[in-house]
Amino acid sequence: MDGLYPHFSVRTFFSFLLLILLQTYTEAQSICSVPDSVNFAENNMVGVTVATITLQPEVTVNFKPPPANPNNPFGLKGNQLIATKALDFETNQTHTVELTCTATSGLTLNVIIIVIVTNENDNPPVFAQSAYSINVDELSPVDKSVGRFTATDLDGTPLYYKLTSELQDAFKLRSFTNPDILVKTPLDYDKVKNVQLVLYAQDTPLETSSPGPSFTASTTITVTILDLDTRPPWFQPCTEHEVGGALICQSSGYTGRVNLNEQETGALPLKPGPVYAIDGDSGINEEITYSFLNGDAGGLFQINPNTGNISMLKPADVLETISLTVLAAQKKNSYQFASTPLTISVRVKSLHPPRFQRSQYEGVVTAVGEMAVDPKNKDEPLKILATDDDYIVTGGLNPHITYYVNGSSDFSIIDGYLFMTKGLPVETLSLQVVAKDTTNDESVTAQLSVEVKSVIIPSGGYGPTDMAVLGAVLGVLLFICLVVIGVLIFNIRRGKADWRKIYETSMFRSSLGQGSGGQKEGIQYTNEAFQKDEDGDSTGSGGLEGGSVMAGGEPRKAAGNFTPFEAVMTSSVPLHALLNDNTSQAGSDKADSEKEVKPILTKERRMDEGYKSVWFKEDIDPDAKEEVVIIPDSRESDSEEEDQQQPSSSKEEDEDDNPQTKTQKVIFNDADMDSGLGVKMEDPEGDSDGDEMLTADL
Repeated sequence: MDGLYPHFSVRTFFSFLLLILLQTYTEAQSICSVPDSVNFAENNMVGVTVATITLQPEVTVNFKPPPANPNNPFGLKGNQLIATKALDFETNQTHTVELTCTATSGLTLNVIIIVIVTNENDNPPVFAQSAYSINVDELSPVDKSVGRFTATDLDGTPLYYKLTSELQDAFKLRSFTNPDILVKTPLDYDKVKNVQLVLYAQDTPLETSSPGPSFTASTTITVTILDLDTRPPWFQPCTEHEVGGALICQSSGYTGRVNLNEQETGALPLKPGPVYAIDGDSGINEEITYSFLNGDAGGLFQINPNTGNISMLKPADVLETISLTVLAAQKKNSYQFASTPLTISVRVKSLHPPRFQRSQYEGVVTAVGEMAVDPKNKDEPLKILATDDDYIVTGGLNPHITYYVNGSSDFSIIDGYLFMTKGLPVETLSLQVVAKDTTNDESVTAQLSVEVKSVIIPSGGYGPTDMAVLGAVLGVLLFICLVVIGVLIFNIRRGKADWRKIYETSMFRSSLGQGSGGQKEGIQYTNEAFQKDEDGDSTGSGGLEGGSVMAGGEPRKAAGNFTPFEAVMTSSVPLHALLNDNTSQAGSDKADSEKEVKPILTKERRMDEGYKSVWFKEDIDPDAKEEVVIIPDSRESDSEEEDQQQPSSSKEEDEDDNPQTKTQKVIFNDADMDSGLGVKMEDPEGDSDGDEMLTADL
């Protein structure tokens, strides 16, 4: 049997051995079990369980020999693998733990646990430097990058940036995740020389809130603006103006004075100061050279090319004003230059300085804007006057002298009169007044004592407000009085209209008696104009109402009351004598009236010079040789036609009511006036004695 199967026993032995080993491994695998890997967050608390080991009964677990590393961050607590230290992702991201499980039967099992440390946001961003400094040329183009400043974060999270500046419009970031700093607006060295920026980096989004922790870092960036050669020289002093974003400095020029036939030694004094220019680009400050643009004014002056000082080469022999132009240019770049005017006046030398008429002036002032008065001269205005003996022709009055109070702006002197410009307390001030000749800067001083007084209103008196109210009331009353006076004048002028008509009639009558005696045939004088007078209500106007005539030398009253106009018409008394009479009593006393009033209509034929007679038709002697002119009234036929159209009854009523409706026309011939003969008034009806009426309008 053994011969037939010589290898059976060996093969069988190894088979059984393999089976025994497999059974042993299987039994060992069953005594404990662990997870292959564990994720564990960093920054853990000490004693926190990292992993749990599954053990069979009577099985223990220990770290695999050799003895555990003292830096081992783990420990065993029963079947719990715990952390004995805080793990840090940034220091070690994985840990390997080797354990041995041992059963009481002697079986052992080695197990391995891989601990993976997970990252937490526990580190702030960090800039490489806490502060940076960079230089940027002025007028750099917009969006030009001036530098990139990044921060790092050990946590590896994305960072977000924010830029702040004291000059908000100077720089900007390319984006909130890209810390590339760009020029936002053109820079000007003369406006901004340094800009300080602060750049922030944050590990969470800027605009949203994060549930977890958020860390921020910052750095300071100092930007220095570098000046470029962009401006010409600037004469000093000058006034700066900004035109189209460019800065320009304007100089008003320089002025100087020299004496006739005298040569100044050294640098010529000028106003507002010596010739001096600086580089408009103060950051570069190039050296300046000076010269005359239009020569040297006939060899009279020269200019130092380095300092700009002007000196005389010879005396001036002509009284004139010399105009020069000074040129200032950079030595390295002559294309950068500027010019300014220089005016030098040649004048006669002053032999006498100004002098005050008094050594001390005293004045009293009471309010701001009030003129100071002289207490020694009956409170007349204080006159401060300085004379100059160089102006003898004008009585010592130098028009170039100006006055001012030295060291005080509370007072001003205008044309030699002192005014207070600011309210001051009641006190006496000791000041100094200066008189200066602006042509040569010669001056003289005098003492000035000013007493400041206040206007005190007595108790119970009226103040400025009360006086203002009173003035307003008086003004209103004055206006009312003027209105009343105007109304009265208007009424008086209306009342005087009647007397004006009388005066005109008197003047007309007087003119008839002053003819030259020449032949004036065909000229007729009637009373039609007075009958058409618009003032129908005035005395003497209208028709026959209220009037009277003298027929045959006898006075006769009309239907109305006797008016003053009748008295004037029948009187030879001058008009000015009648105007003084009381017209209301004109018809009160007939006897007195006959004595004072002489009728103009009379049957008597008088040849006196200047006397005119009027006769009625029946009184004319046909055999008389006197020349009588009789002109028929054309309106007579018209009146007859109107009477024919009216019924007889109405005509009779009209005649009863107004018996004087027919108007007699008085016609004068110039020859008759000069000879004294009368003029005939024609009666339309042919009546003689009682029916002829003259209108009061004559």
